[in-house]
Amino acid sequence: MPQYLSLSELHADIRQAMAERFDAPLWIRAEISELKENRSGHCYWELVEKDPQSDNLLAKARANCWASTYRMLKPYFEQETGESLRPGLLVLIAVNVEFHELYGFSLSICDIDPVFTVGELAARRAQIIQRLEEEGVAQMNRQLPFPEFPQRVAIISSETAAGYGDFCNQLHNNRSGHVFYTKLFPALMQGEQAETSIIEALDKVYSHMECFDLLVIIRGGGAVTDLACFDSYNLALNCAQFPLPIVSGIGHQRDVSILDRVAHSPVKTPTAAAELLIQSLERAEEHILGSFKAICRHVSNCLSEERNSLLDLKMRFHMHFTSSVSLQKQSLEHRKMRLVVAARQCLLTEKNRIDRMEKEIELLSPFKLFERGYSRTFINGEVLCSLKQLHPGDRITTCVSDGSFESRITNLSPQQEKE
Repeated sequence: MPQYLSLSELHADIRQAMAERFDAPLWIRAEISELKENRSGHCYWELVEKDPQSDNLLAKARANCWASTYRMLKPYFEQETGESLRPGLLVLIAVNVEFHELYGFSLSICDIDPVFTVGELAARRAQIIQRLEEEGVAQMNRQLPFPEFPQRVAIISSETAAGYGDFCNQLHNNRSGHVFYTKLFPALMQGEQAETSIIEALDKVYSHMECFDLLVIIRGGGAVTDLACFDSYNLALNCAQFPLPIVSGIGHQRDVSILDRVAHSPVKTPTAAAELLIQSLERAEEHILGSFKAICRHVSNCLSEERNSLLDLKMRFHMHFTSSVSLQKQSLEHRKMRLVVAARQCLLTEKNRIDRMEKEIELLSPFKLFERGYSRTFINGEVLCSLKQLHPGDRITTCVSDGSFESRITNLSPQQEKE
């Protein structure tokens, strides 16, 4: 029979060889793929290494951080980095390489370097920001005009978050008594599902964007280590291209997330976000009141100028009217005099003409002719003008100046025609 080893002997040899080869802790660089905290305080990790180009897995291993070590490493790491130990985080850890006959190969974590993770996070943030800038979207939301009257506010936050309550209390109880209309679109603001939840809330706001002036994304009351989801490329991409101005109030005084870099107006806290909206409305009110006062002053000046113009026009009109009346009065008096003179001249001329006519009539009067020896003769009531009207024996009547007499025709002597 060939020589052989039992499985336990093989594992014992492997354990012995690994103990001789890895007799001291090793520092390794890996990404946390899974992390589970046990009720006993132990923490079980799954570490992976990925190809930077294809993102394919190159290696995977289990790691244990026993409770006595984990109770010290976790708060130390979070205090130094501002990040929580979570899947997706790149870490530099010191491990003891172990092999157990029953449980196989494993790594036992004994230390962690927070400086490495801070550098990796900063590099990752820089890469994401550079990618957004190269794609031309980093400044898109900041280029939107901020509404002059930001009263219709869409809010993405957790309904139970203390920051949401602070924001609403600050906004609706503002010192100026301005009215704001708010609508909450609930989302998870921490944890592995926060990124997907916030993007879904963004889609809901987008479907009703005509109802709002801007969007506020706020969180508050949570740990600084819960800010990881706001450094996501996908969330930053959605926010950068969102068609409404975004006010972000998600961090603390010393934290600036990638979302803050692409949001239109980043502020530190939810109450600061509310104060931003209140001050914007107060500035708009001051601008309107200032414009109103300027218009009133302008109108008052215009009215004063018009009043002075009217008074000047009234005075000029009065002077012109008085002068015109005086001139017209003088003209009427002159015309009156001319009319009186003309009337007198006309009457005198007519009187002279009448006198001449009276003299002419008097000269042509039959009685004057009778006095001069003329007479008129009638036959049968008709004026006798020709011998042709007479016959011998006719009786005629002759009128003279002092009476009349009758005659009888005895003889007719026609006048001889002159050659």
